[in-house]
Amino acid sequence: MAADVNLGHTTARLNHKGEPCSGTIMNQISNDAAPKQIAAITTVRNDAFFLEKWIQYYGAQLGLKNLYVFLDGHDQILPEAARDINTLFLPRQPLERVPAMRRRARVMSDLARGLFRYFDAVIVTDVDEFVIVDPALNLSLVDYLSSPHSTSTLSGLGLDVGQHMELETPLDQTKPFLDQRGFAHLSSRYTKPNIAFRPVTWGSGMHRIKGRNFRIDPNLFLFHFGMVDYQLATGKTADADRLATGWTGHLSRREQLFKIIAESKPIDGDDYFEQARKYQTRHRPFYALNKPAMIPGNPVVRIPERFRGII
Repeated sequence: MAADVNLGHTTARLNHKGEPCSGTIMNQISNDAAPKQIAAITTVRNDAFFLEKWIQYYGAQLGLKNLYVFLDGHDQILPEAARDINTLFLPRQPLERVPAMRRRARVMSDLARGLFRYFDAVIVTDVDEFVIVDPALNLSLVDYLSSPHSTSTLSGLGLDVGQHMELETPLDQTKPFLDQRGFAHLSSRYTKPNIAFRPVTWGSGMHRIKGRNFRIDPNLFLFHFGMVDYQLATGKTADADRLATGWTGHLSRREQLFKIIAESKPIDGDDYFEQARKYQTRHRPFYALNKPAMIPGNPVVRIPERFRGII
């Protein structure tokens, strides 16, 4: 059975396997739309492992010269992968977690605002977050974002990937994450407006745009891998910088993901993604009407096979 997939102002048709039907307009996008110049920004401290993954992925998608990494502190050591990207060392000025996150969002917004003098779009993420176009479309991030979009920002559907402690072994860091992890929590915390087509001001954690609504794109996903491995994730609680700035409680709450996944009855992702988008679009927390509410019941999905090997 075929299904229509919305591509901004165009519609493509997918077969029952989620693959493009022959002759679809999908294959014309990269040819009909002039490629946009797109930059990606992140900040990082004490996280060389995810930084290397971030550079590898976004470098392949956007080009290494279009990546901007801001390091929190002159004591940070750059990995070899960072030699061909743009880097800036910010002065280390520790703050408690909440004010630090607010300051970081303001800095990222200001940096992105400057880049819009040179770029058509800017992607702003944490170092463990990866914006992915549905592989069924067979399009790069540049090709997809170069098609017409009428909104100032786009959000991918947030997938919080974690290790299933009963079914999955510790992470082999030399192999792709999605070859080793098959489950994700559908979390609105990661349905974030990471992609901007004009200057905006992000709120703390880039979870919302100040003064603007959000739009969840039907073909974009934001994969969060902060909890992709139990040992790697729980090791962060021993990070002296995090302990000194009030991150202990936050990290402990984040570790609940392992319990959520282990105790879940997973849903097939393709059977639930559209329902999740609709829920997060229609429901808002009363304290922040410009970001999505959490879906009741902590739904966990099986990540479709077509995502394997991407990250």
